Amino acid sequence: MRSEWMPLFWLVFTLAAYVLSRWLYRRSGRYLVSPLILVPVLLLVVAVPLHTAYSEYAQNTHWLMALLGPVTVAFAVPIWQQRQLLARHWSALLVGMLAGSVASIGSSFGLARLLALDSSITLSLLPRSITTPFAMPLAHDLGGVPELTAVFVMFTGVFGAMLGGILLKWLPLRSALARGALFGVGAHGAGVSRAHEVGGEEGSVAGLVMVLTGLLNLFAAPLLMHIL
Repeated sequence: MRSEWMPLFWLVFTLAAYVLSRWLYRRSGRYLVSPLILVPVLLLVVAVPLHTAYSEYAQNTHWLMALLGPVTVAFAVPIWQQRQLLARHWSALLVGMLAGSVASIGSSFGLARLLALDSSITLSLLPRSITTPFAMPLAHDLGGVPELTAVFVMFTGVFGAMLGGILLKWLPLRSALARGALFGVGAHGAGVSRAHEVGGEEGSVAGLVMVLTGLLNLFAAPLLMHIL
């Protein structure tokens, strides 16, 4: 394939893979064909034979990463929409977010120590449980690799969304607040999508908690940098 066509090819292919995966997921309901899983697989299947490095792919699709800025700003919308819920249950939400953040960072740090990972990978792993627009800047500030953090975030989201569905069958979580917070704290964007499948209120709570957890971690970043 001619090199001048590669940027357009990867752009079109990425968008087409996303549209296809969304259609398959809506038709089948199987999580294995969701965009978070199927799109990376399709990209790898094509990129490996074409000997396309990640840096080349990122350069050809850089505008997709640029959209993270507007996405971050748009996160203010669910906070405003759920302001009454936030006012009623702010203490419970705060305790849950603090507990979830501490558990996530602590388990990531412990896993990195257990596997003897170097410092850059360790610092890239720490923000894995917050959504990508927050996790990548946080990883950069900590001294990690933002692109590697995005991969960790994706795996955490996919696994968390799948595990969350199983936990709902075993844990006595009767309120929509508790069920939504479970997905929002532990599985960020993928969890929000899964929570919407459970119920509309659960999805709204998950989206709110996801955003607030991301903001909480960003505000706590200076303290985390001091501790590390």
